[in-house]
Amino acid sequence: MKSLSLVAIAAALASASLAQAAPLVTLDRNGAWVSIQAYGPNIVHVSIAADKAEALKAPGYGIIAEHADASAFKHSAGADGDTFASAGMTLHVDPAPAPRVPTMGQKYFAPSLAPVGLQVKNAKGETVLRMNGWEMSPQTVNTEKTYQVGASFAAPADEHYYGMGQNQESLGPLDLRGRTIDCAHWYDAPAGETVCVPFMVSSKSYGIVWDNASATRFVAGINGRTMFQSKVGERVSFFVITGDKPDALYSGYARLTGKTPIPPKAAFGLIQSKARYDSQESLLTVAKTYREKKYPLDVMVLDWFYWTRMGQMDINPAEFPDPDGMNKQLHDMGMQSIISIWPRFETAGRYFNELDTKGYLLKDKEGKSVDGLPFRSDRTGGLIDPTNPAARAWFWEKARDNILSHGFDYPWLDETEPDLVPDGFFYSIGSGDRYHNLFPLMHVEGVAQNLRAWKPSKRVLILSRAAYLGSQRTGALFWSSDIQPTWEALTRQVPSGLNMTASGIAYWGNDIGGWQKLSPTTQATKAPLLDPSDARDVVGQYHDYPELFTRWFQYGTFLPTLRVHGDRKGAELWAFGRAAETILADYDRLRYRLIPYLYSSAKGTYDTGAPFMRPLWMDFGGDANVANIGNQYMFGPAFLVAPVTEQGQTQKDVYLPAGADWYNYWTNEKFSGGQWIKVAAPIQQIPVFVKAGSIVPVGADVQSTVGKQAIAAIHVYPGKDGEFALYDDDGSSYDYEKGKGATTTTLRWDDAKQTLSASGGDKALAGSAAKLVKVIGK
Repeated sequence: MKSLSLVAIAAALASASLAQAAPLVTLDRNGAWVSIQAYGPNIVHVSIAADKAEALKAPGYGIIAEHADASAFKHSAGADGDTFASAGMTLHVDPAPAPRVPTMGQKYFAPSLAPVGLQVKNAKGETVLRMNGWEMSPQTVNTEKTYQVGASFAAPADEHYYGMGQNQESLGPLDLRGRTIDCAHWYDAPAGETVCVPFMVSSKSYGIVWDNASATRFVAGINGRTMFQSKVGERVSFFVITGDKPDALYSGYARLTGKTPIPPKAAFGLIQSKARYDSQESLLTVAKTYREKKYPLDVMVLDWFYWTRMGQMDINPAEFPDPDGMNKQLHDMGMQSIISIWPRFETAGRYFNELDTKGYLLKDKEGKSVDGLPFRSDRTGGLIDPTNPAARAWFWEKARDNILSHGFDYPWLDETEPDLVPDGFFYSIGSGDRYHNLFPLMHVEGVAQNLRAWKPSKRVLILSRAAYLGSQRTGALFWSSDIQPTWEALTRQVPSGLNMTASGIAYWGNDIGGWQKLSPTTQATKAPLLDPSDARDVVGQYHDYPELFTRWFQYGTFLPTLRVHGDRKGAELWAFGRAAETILADYDRLRYRLIPYLYSSAKGTYDTGAPFMRPLWMDFGGDANVANIGNQYMFGPAFLVAPVTEQGQTQKDVYLPAGADWYNYWTNEKFSGGQWIKVAAPIQQIPVFVKAGSIVPVGADVQSTVGKQAIAAIHVYPGKDGEFALYDDDGSSYDYEKGKGATTTTLRWDDAKQTLSASGGDKALAGSAAKLVKVIGK
């Protein structure tokens, strides 16, 4: 009965996501059907097709269709077309052009589709978007007669484009303008895995959510136009969100695709992983060493091949004889655990035949389960089909009963792009080409929903390697896949992460130090800044790797999640030599002192949908100089971070945005905004600045987030009035969703009076806040 109930729950949730409210109106433009729906006063859904039934279909996966709400809009029609207006935006659809005899050129070269033009204005009446055309080009894909579908939009010369998921091609520039992005999950992308989250945000204060899960090409501002083109579809479907500021766009995105929950507080501490801890003893030894050295740590991770066979869904008793006892020891040390669970099943494993018989695996066109891929000889096994509710329920029950029930706190769902590329094959709902980008949402959300049902008072946390529209609602932490342990890979992480968070995926990080095996030799042209001589058993002749790891960890300290990982002999803070260890330990402690600040920022993301790791254009859009800066960013409302990503670098040019004064975090020296400055960056420091008017609560030193962390100090950076909402709760339950068990202490700085006041929330803190204040520069 339990299995059936889980299947029923999964099926109901899937069908609910595809529910459809009645459109505002459906317009006939000489055979092009245009359906208009609203999702609040600043969001419209546009669906265009040659077949009216297709135009009227519900939005695709990832969209919360029951959030449709057209109550704010009024429709008016006239000779100039149809207008849909609210206080937040205006959408105008041009009238059908008058019938005329086509010219010879139009007969042979023009598309046969009826033209559709539309414009979107913001609340101020300014035109922010013009759609110039749409396409449906017939083709056969994976035995299906279908179309390539797309739409093109005007691209003003001063417009900048961001988002569209994770693309690791850039070495610094952030703006997508002038680039063609393949928005398709691709593990083997040359620069690092690509992840498609088809949400584009424009500097003109609007966003487009492209509603198509097939492989999509995004052309950004080339030859005067911006285009979306998807491989499979029978209509053009997209959402337009408007807002006066970027945060309004993310609030709209959250309404459309789901809120970003607050992760358990442990997610903000250090997460220690390695490929792999090969025994219970080795994992516990690392955990105990962290405690002996008094280096803060919250989570130990058990990566792959703890099982006896791929898809066996078991724990090898020879290597992990007592996983329950192991987890109890971790819990007694104030730590939690994450374990990797894969979605592939070897043919010789105990479950393959059952899954094959039940139709729970990815199929080929003959209906046979796919076993590996011929062009990837290192891959084997069948892929679970998460589009099948029964398969999702089956996977969850085996993961729960065979693995998680042994005391593991959270799952790591690896291979969510997935590695077994679905193109040419079939899910239960249709072809892998049609749903190329859908796997991570369906697979991760299936586990997340059941994990919460199993332990309703414990927040979900899942590591996931890929994402799609709506993935932020699952409680997952995302990372940039199996990247190289090189300076180049580190350089690529910064702009990659900023466009990923700009896509509505706030909790992004990467494998600190890179995942792949270390090169046997160095490529460095400068002497290493850290002595590698006492780390030879780990780094070999890669002389500058301790320096690289240290710079990477410094950057990771200012990421939403700080997780060390890598396929090397040692991956812990003491594995790279004594000189590196001292610096790494300092940044580990710094990370924990920042947890009250980070956790409060996480509450802001839950409330607004906006990320707290933010490209500079989000907060300083009035400064034209920040439009294309992708190698520095804001971390919460206070910190500007400029990671060091070059070997041997001891100073860096940093841009301080106009509209604010800035303090060097390390020296407290004050600078005016709107200028480039050269900043010292000795190996102990990366450039970090704090905006004037900022209030930064500093937590007491702790070993983990298990207990309550006191506020040790409140740093104020004067020069402007400031306010900070210091948020806290139990760090693990969902009471915050009901407004229970949480405190928000509002800290206010009056710059004229040079005084800090505190109100609400934690009464004891409010009463003692004035004694904790440290005014920087005084």
